Amino acid sequence: MSGLGPLTPPAPSARHSIRTRLLLLALLPLGVVLPLMLAALAYWGGDYFDRLLATKVRSDLAIAHSYYERVSEGVGRSLSSLADSERLARALRASGGQSDANVSALLDSVQLDQQLDFIDFFPVDRSQPPTGRRTAILAALAGKSTTSTEIFSAADLLAINPQLAERARTALLPTPNARPEQREVETRALVIHAASPVLDAQGKLLGVLEGGVLLNKNLEFIDYLNSIVYPEGALPFGSNGTTTLFLDDVRVATNVRLFGKTRAIGTRVSAAVHAAVLGEGKTWLDSAFVVNDWYVSAYEPLINSRQERIGMLYVGFLEGPFSTVRKQVIAAVAALFAIAMLIAGIFATLWARRVFKPIQRMHTTMNAIENGAAEARVGPIESVDELGVVATHFDRLLDQLQAQADSLKRWGTSLDAKVAERTAALEQAVADLKAAQSQLVKNEKLAAIGQLTAGLAHEINNPVAVIQGNLDVLRDVLGVAAEPATPEIRLIHEQVHRIRLIVAKLLQFARPQDYVGYLEAIRPTQLIQDSLLLVQHLLKHSDIHIAQHIDSNRQISCNKSEVQQVLINLLVNAIQAMPDGGVLSIGVDDWDESDMPVGICLHVSDGGPGITESELERLFQPFFTAKKPGGNGLGLWVSKTLVERYGGRLSVSSEAGKGARFTIWLRCEPLD
Repeated sequence: MSGLGPLTPPAPSARHSIRTRLLLLALLPLGVVLPLMLAALAYWGGDYFDRLLATKVRSDLAIAHSYYERVSEGVGRSLSSLADSERLARALRASGGQSDANVSALLDSVQLDQQLDFIDFFPVDRSQPPTGRRTAILAALAGKSTTSTEIFSAADLLAINPQLAERARTALLPTPNARPEQREVETRALVIHAASPVLDAQGKLLGVLEGGVLLNKNLEFIDYLNSIVYPEGALPFGSNGTTTLFLDDVRVATNVRLFGKTRAIGTRVSAAVHAAVLGEGKTWLDSAFVVNDWYVSAYEPLINSRQERIGMLYVGFLEGPFSTVRKQVIAAVAALFAIAMLIAGIFATLWARRVFKPIQRMHTTMNAIENGAAEARVGPIESVDELGVVATHFDRLLDQLQAQADSLKRWGTSLDAKVAERTAALEQAVADLKAAQSQLVKNEKLAAIGQLTAGLAHEINNPVAVIQGNLDVLRDVLGVAAEPATPEIRLIHEQVHRIRLIVAKLLQFARPQDYVGYLEAIRPTQLIQDSLLLVQHLLKHSDIHIAQHIDSNRQISCNKSEVQQVLINLLVNAIQAMPDGGVLSIGVDDWDESDMPVGICLHVSDGGPGITESELERLFQPFFTAKKPGGNGLGLWVSKTLVERYGGRLSVSSEAGKGARFTIWLRCEPLD
């Protein structure tokens, strides 16, 4: 055996060579994984796309339902407000509790103002109400205001107004996929119906005030609803959104088109949707055939006061553009995968050759060393990839060890930097914790003040009630003998009322979120003038000029005294910021968002020294005051709370040396 030369390892076969394995390793993912990925994308992507469309149409239905409920509640509030109003009470007293010309004129005026299709006074001594209106009127006769969606017969509409009966009359059109129907004309009407009891000063029932809005062919209502659910640009790929109101299964108000500008009024819903929504009371969230095309649709039943399903509310958008885009995306991905497989296959073959060359040279070098050629080296390598680096390590082993030592040192430096960074983060966390603890102390202090204030208000109310009650008893007992002391009694009444107002303000401070005042429609011009009048005594003693810029005449619905309290607080702050005089600017602008009217912006600007950045960050926090004489740090916080109660906001901007500008953002209608 000693005479034998060194053993030479056998050459690898073609199928076991590293070159073959490298090619298979590169091409297998392309030939197997990519097709599987394409299939998974087509399957799960399509399913996810469908669920995404269903989620979209569900949210659209929620928006439409919310707006429909808001309109219904608005009709009910209009009737309730008129039923409780003094002007209706005066008109009924003048007519002896019956509907005469004056009462009719008042009802016509309210009908026009509130955009109602009908309004009527139903005296308590009138005979039984009509069938379609019976439920709401009987409920109102029992003292309960109601608002619901009802079906009125043709006879009901004729009794109200023949024009409404004619408007409700709808010819039924043949509709694919609809249930068989023998009728040719729909004469019934879908109506938002409201009724409220009318009481006299003694609480006696005089009758019922009823009114409503006819939804049949109410194109203005359905188009506005569609613009809310599907504003311009809300749907991509050229899809169109539609909304519809159904009476039973008949479209009575819709912006779905038959052809051109002709609306599909009189067409009917498919049998499948009818069975699911009207038959079983479910909400439909799926594709549905609508008149002449497939739509991603959402239907929900409309319920009357007797909990019967009388119609449907529908929203949806064309499915075709989305299906086309989905097919195009899948086709584009498949084409990209095919191109990627082709290009990757070519490059894999070329790069396998380049990878194999350094391995082949290293294999030759190792064979030479095994054969006793200790001077053999790999030598210079053209490749600069990992295999090229490995090949050069044969000649540079010591250099590699030194490089590793340097790498360990750099890693230690990096670790020190990480420790310093974590330490700084920990210090910041401790600072944040201290700030949170400080805020918690403030909140607890505020809660304690609120409890104390609420208790104090409760204790004050008790003796005030005793004073008021005994004062009334004293006046009743003395009778005529109390007339010489009438001014004093009036003064006591006024002071008791003043105490009650003070108690109300205390309660408002203690529970501002529960203290809601009476809402009324006011114009900003009158609000500004009244507020300026209340701070006139401060302006007389200062050299301050008033500049007004009224660029909006919108009305807002709010509690006048609360909004006036906010405005007066800002005016007083502005006056105190200019002890040497200056110009106090008051302006009103329209507040619009997405080209839709929202409310007004009321600006109060002063020419004082301005507010620093540190003060701006804490300006609206409770108990913060910028060293203002007599200030308690609650004015701006309470003002901000009052404004936010109506869905608005209070903002401020300031630049050092150029004064401050406060802006009150108030909505025309407060949020619920």
